[in-house]
Amino acid sequence: MEKLSYEQALNQLEALVEKLQEGSLPLDETLSVYEEAARLAVLCGKQLEAAKQKLTSMND
Repeated sequence: MEKLSYEQALNQLEALVEKLQEGSLPLDETLSVYEEAARLAVLCGKQLEAAKQKLTSMND
């Protein structure tokens, strides 16, 4: 996965969630989309945590 900004990753995650919520994907594609969404969610979480730590260190 290329280096995505938080906003790019979040936008991709939101698009994948919409696909999943439609419920019209075949099972194998649903699993693939879910796995990609999970990776993007982890990436977003890591980026948020890094930003939080940076802000915390700036305030110390």
